[in-house]
Amino acid sequence: MSNEKGFNLLSFTGKMKILHLSWMVFFITFFVWFNHAPLLGAIAQSLGLEPGQVKTLLILNVALTIPARILIGMLTDKYGPRITYAALLFISSVPCFMFALADTFTHAAIARFLLGFIGAGFVVGIRMVSEWFPANELGTAEGIYGGWGNFGSAAAAMLLPTIALVFGGDNGWRYAIGITGALSLLFSFIWYFNVSDTPKGSTYFKPKKSGGLEVTSTGDFWFLLLMKIPMYAALALLTWKLSPEGVNMISAFAANAVYVGLAAIYVYDSYSAYAVNREIFVKPVPEMHRYKFKQVAVLNILYFATFGSELAVISMLPLFFAETFSLDPVYAGLVASAYAFMNLMSRPGGGWISDRFGRKKTLLILTAGLAGGYALMAMTNSSWPLWLAVAVAMACSFFVQAGEGAVFAVVPLIKRRLTGQIAGMTGAYGNVGAVVYLTVLSLVSYEIFFSVIALTAVLGFVTLLFMEEPKGHMAEVRDDGSVELISVS
Repeated sequence: MSNEKGFNLLSFTGKMKILHLSWMVFFITFFVWFNHAPLLGAIAQSLGLEPGQVKTLLILNVALTIPARILIGMLTDKYGPRITYAALLFISSVPCFMFALADTFTHAAIARFLLGFIGAGFVVGIRMVSEWFPANELGTAEGIYGGWGNFGSAAAAMLLPTIALVFGGDNGWRYAIGITGALSLLFSFIWYFNVSDTPKGSTYFKPKKSGGLEVTSTGDFWFLLLMKIPMYAALALLTWKLSPEGVNMISAFAANAVYVGLAAIYVYDSYSAYAVNREIFVKPVPEMHRYKFKQVAVLNILYFATFGSELAVISMLPLFFAETFSLDPVYAGLVASAYAFMNLMSRPGGGWISDRFGRKKTLLILTAGLAGGYALMAMTNSSWPLWLAVAVAMACSFFVQAGEGAVFAVVPLIKRRLTGQIAGMTGAYGNVGAVVYLTVLSLVSYEIFFSVIALTAVLGFVTLLFMEEPKGHMAEVRDDGSVELISVS
């Protein structure tokens, strides 16, 4: 970590420079990932899309992000955040330009599917920030990185329609999306030439083996395989949505082929995990080098409820306010944007509280607030004053996003050399949550939708009781065989 003292947000040197560049590139990834959402009307008109095809683009935009976060986590741990983030931004500019130039639904769908990969960028910065900040500042730093970067989606909603109008005509949306691709390309170079993986003199610890997450006991190995299942189930659920039983984009035969393919990939993934961890079946891992996978599992479930619900609620809240309070769609969108705006302070706030008052205690309080907030949103109806409904949504948003900050205040404290992979799995669970919640929304009323989120938050609270507060040090082995102890409290 950096030897620089203090936490000065106005500084742009040392560790603070790394933090600012990290949230900026994360901002760009979300700016690109959600560049289509505010322009869907113009895109649909330009390409002659039917309502079902528009919904399909929304589904495709998140489909690839689940496996991408796992893969990007592995690449980050192996090659380092500097080259991984630069490569991701550079490569992702290509499907962005493809989408801007699309002239058929098929071209747009392929580009949108590939653009889901840029949603994995978040994972890279988690590892980068953890290398530069000490444990007592890590929650705050990760919260700023996540909260300010996540605002890229809101910025896209505010800025891109204006950019499209400036260029005007039927192709205004193409210029707006093309500009986001140019920004992604530009920032790949800015990032690469201005950061380093670690402070000078520090060691970048890499996994002993590639191809899967290392665990340190046989029980944790079986637990890991169990926790992989929901990620594959979410991809199967997305396939079902695209099948004739959903939006009818793919045939029943193609859907069945995907199901079989997902089952085969899970088997291969499980074998790869065994290949990485086979030594633990022969001899136990020394106590000093162990970590408990249950820590990861708890954080996965909490991120399912926090980030998963955020992604789902952001996409439906304008419609909820418009229908419940008979608002003009534009006004309803402005009212609903208050939920996203909370990210600027809530996520850093969750990290800061976690630094000051303890990781587990903070998560317990925020998860309880999350459950209560969604329970209140489930009770919201047209008899409520609009200001009260907005206040409840904003209060709920605080607990959701502060909870996200508190989750990633813990992730880097589990096992340093595996931080990218752990962040990738936890981040993927957030997308799994979004897929599940949005599927629930397509089948039930708003009241039941919010109630389901509240119940999963209660489940998260119960699982959180099994998490252990990070204390003491975690041990990593340098290339010369010496052991480095890294403080986690």
